[in-house]
Amino acid sequence: MIKSSLGFDPREIPWTLQEGHWPALPQHLLVADRLKWVFQNPPEWTPELKREPNIGQRPSQAAAVLIPIILRGDQGQEPSILLTQRTQHLSTHAGQIAFPGGKVDDTDLSVEEAALREAQEEVGLSSEFIEVLGTLPSYVTGTAFHITPVVGLVSPLHTITPNPYEVADAFEVPLSFLMDPQNHRFHAWEREGVLRNWYSMPYLETPRLPSSPPTERFIWGATAGMIRNFYRFLLAANSL
Repeated sequence: MIKSSLGFDPREIPWTLQEGHWPALPQHLLVADRLKWVFQNPPEWTPELKREPNIGQRPSQAAAVLIPIILRGDQGQEPSILLTQRTQHLSTHAGQIAFPGGKVDDTDLSVEEAALREAQEEVGLSSEFIEVLGTLPSYVTGTAFHITPVVGLVSPLHTITPNPYEVADAFEVPLSFLMDPQNHRFHAWEREGVLRNWYSMPYLETPRLPSSPPTERFIWGATAGMIRNFYRFLLAANSL
C-alpha cells in the first residue's frame, strides 16, 4: 500500500546504522519529571534533520503535530508514543504512519493549539488529558509542510476515538524503543537525480491474540525524522 501511493516502497531501499557512538537513552531519563526538566532547561543543540528535498511546487503551509507521550506503567515509568496509520484516500502521506496533526488554521492562536485541536479531531484525544511540555524545531517536508512538533504528556486515563475518515488505526510504541538509535535505520537513495535520505524505525507490535502474527509498523520519513530530532534533543540535554 505504501508503494502504490509513492511509486516506490521505502522498505526496499538499503539502509545502514549511523556511524559513531549513539547511546540508547535509559528508562530513567524518559519519565515525566525528567522530560519536564529538560523542556524547562533546554540544551544548546542543532537538529539533525531540518528539510526534505522538494517534491513538486506546492506553496508552503504551516502545520503542527502532537508527539503524545502516554504515561504507561507504574507511575508512568514505561511511557509510550501514540501514532496513527493514515487512511489510503488522503491527498498527502496516504497510508503512512504519522503523529496526530495537520495544518495550522487561521483560527488557531498558536501551534500548540493547532496540535491539540488536530489530536481531538483525528483520534478524539481531549486536551484535558494533555500537559504540553514545549516544542521542537520545525521540520519541512518535501510537500512543503513546515511542521512544528508539540510534545505533550498524556494521562493514562485518556480515551481515544479515531476518526475513520483520516485514521485507519492508532497504536502505541514504547518510548524506549524509539530513543534507541539501534532501531534507527538510515536510508540513502538517488531518484531522478535527487539524493534522498530518511530514517525508518520498523516496530513489530505484539498481537492482541496469541495465535496472530505480530504487526509491522513501518515508521519512516517525516515522522521518523522528528523522532530522530527528539532523540538528539534529549541526548544533548542528558550529555551536559
